[in-house]
Amino acid sequence: MNLVTIRGLHVAFGQGPDRVEVLRGLDLDIAPGHLTAVVGPSGCGKTTLLRAIAGFVTPDDGSIIIDGQPVAFPWGQVPPEKRGVTLVPQEGALFPHLDVAGNIAFGLSRKASKTRVDELLDLVGMSGMGSRRPHEISGGQQQRVALARALAPEPKLVLLDEPFSALDAGLRESVRAQVRRALRLAGTTALLVTHDQDEALSVADSVAVLADGRVAMHDSPERVYAAPTDLGVARFVGQVVELPGRALGDQAHTALGAVTLSADTTHTDRPTEGTVTLRPEQIRICGLAEPGVVGLVEERTYYGHDATVAVRLVGEHGATGPRVIVRTTGELPTADEVRLHVTGKGRFFPAETTT
Repeated sequence: MNLVTIRGLHVAFGQGPDRVEVLRGLDLDIAPGHLTAVVGPSGCGKTTLLRAIAGFVTPDDGSIIIDGQPVAFPWGQVPPEKRGVTLVPQEGALFPHLDVAGNIAFGLSRKASKTRVDELLDLVGMSGMGSRRPHEISGGQQQRVALARALAPEPKLVLLDEPFSALDAGLRESVRAQVRRALRLAGTTALLVTHDQDEALSVADSVAVLADGRVAMHDSPERVYAAPTDLGVARFVGQVVELPGRALGDQAHTALGAVTLSADTTHTDRPTEGTVTLRPEQIRICGLAEPGVVGLVEERTYYGHDATVAVRLVGEHGATGPRVIVRTTGELPTADEVRLHVTGKGRFFPAETTT
């Protein structure tokens, strides 16, 4: 049974010719105890979805059910404070006149607050820091206090609205790992809205990709990355190499040679034009004496843990081919001319379904 079930959700803003439909019949299920990440390009409806679940936006149509209770439906709405939902905003929004303990205890009964606050300080790794003021702790600690405050009333669902976006890159990774750990230990269901695909893939149990006001794909992070259902999802979640290709059966002919297609991709019984997608790490740089497709290195970008190499393929008789991105964890090629070889399987999208 899902903790949250959303069906046919429509939300529009404005009137008459200025009316803009943001959510267009969106469906989404959130499993209990899971952290679900919602990603998508700007304007796809991520924040509107979160606000509709919280009760801050009234849908034009559709339903939202939380733990078996309808909270938004065509004939009425349950007020935000009665939904069993709490929100962690982008920048914590702690009360500056209260100390850490006071912020966490806000809204709790005085009798329950002391024990509950101590439990939550321990849960978010801030034991002994209850007497500090918000300005006396770091940005990452403020976000953990905001999470503790959201967990304090033991909500059915915690909504996280890009809670790490204001943190610097180094701090962001450690704080989101601490937040993920706290949510798991508390057994709390959470919905994370983020524009950061790496963040969604690394912390979530499932990822929902929004496009044009609907869920284009909702699956495990591994499936969303490795087996996108359409080109839009493939393009948005991580880097993707796109090559024009002609598919027949489980093979496609491309500028990188013959590419074997994954078992769940489109297989054709006649030659079909379309697009073959690969991830940059599926393309290997090999020696000039090895079999492969010749390319000219145009750009090298070093990140420390890995690197990317932009290579312009060279076709027959020296004709210029497409540019591909290769991700490597080995040494960067020093030569301008390299050979490329595809490993693993690609995905094929027929021309009539490409976007």
